[in-house]
Amino acid sequence: MPAERLQKVLAAAGVASRRHIEEMILQGRIAVNGKIFTTLPVMIDPQHDRITVDGESIRVANRISTERIYLLMNKPKGVYTTNVAQGEQTRAIDLLPPGFPFRVFPVGRLDSESKGLLLLTNDGELTNRLTHPRYGVAKTYRAVIDGLIKPEEVQQLEKGVWLADPKRGGYKTGRSRIKIVKRGHQRSTLDITVVESKNSQVRRMFSRVGHKVRELTRIKMGSLELRDLAPGEIRELTPRELKALFASTKKTPGDSNPRASRGGHDSDRIFK
Repeated sequence: MPAERLQKVLAAAGVASRRHIEEMILQGRIAVNGKIFTTLPVMIDPQHDRITVDGESIRVANRISTERIYLLMNKPKGVYTTNVAQGEQTRAIDLLPPGFPFRVFPVGRLDSESKGLLLLTNDGELTNRLTHPRYGVAKTYRAVIDGLIKPEEVQQLEKGVWLADPKRGGYKTGRSRIKIVKRGHQRSTLDITVVESKNSQVRRMFSRVGHKVRELTRIKMGSLELRDLAPGEIRELTPRELKALFASTKKTPGDSNPRASRGGHDSDRIFK
């Protein structure tokens, strides 16, 4: 078998998205045959090489599936969007039913203190298109913040604010769209839509204009909406949702052999 890029193989095996795996490689968290690589590219033989992630052995040769699965979860607070076990953390994949036959991984980051819409899939290409800024897939968050937000603060957030970044020294957030749901002297509720959302970016944006975020819920990603899915519930995407999602990323449904697109009716299968 010809050599393949490590991030491609691990993404296909459901460990994480390609971009996240690249970060893990650079951080020295992945070893091949006992050797840690911190530069890219890393080429491997999936059939013979031994791979560990944070010391955990990953058997990629038996985990690559051509059948694609797409799940929508309402992630509860306190749940982590990582597939690598770290201590007593509860991961999103831990909420899947026992014996779930697919190895899936979360699409994008949603910090443990945040809740709401989380897509889980083993489709690495779709994950890349949904998370890479180049494709401009919008995410909407409902934020409950301290205090009365002023019109000039809303305008400042929509135009973009400067945030510190240890790697780049700082960056200005892209344009966002804000809808005020409820405004009060003690608390305000807003829907904020962003395209690029780095780790804890929405929380930091509100903090930049003097407001602490008390609750943060992702309610929409691209064409997907959380709607009435209860916390901790998981369901398969419907054919209609998949079609809209593929269209928003210019991806062809037939290329992925999507499980949820079989048949002509909406899926109502919910996992608890």
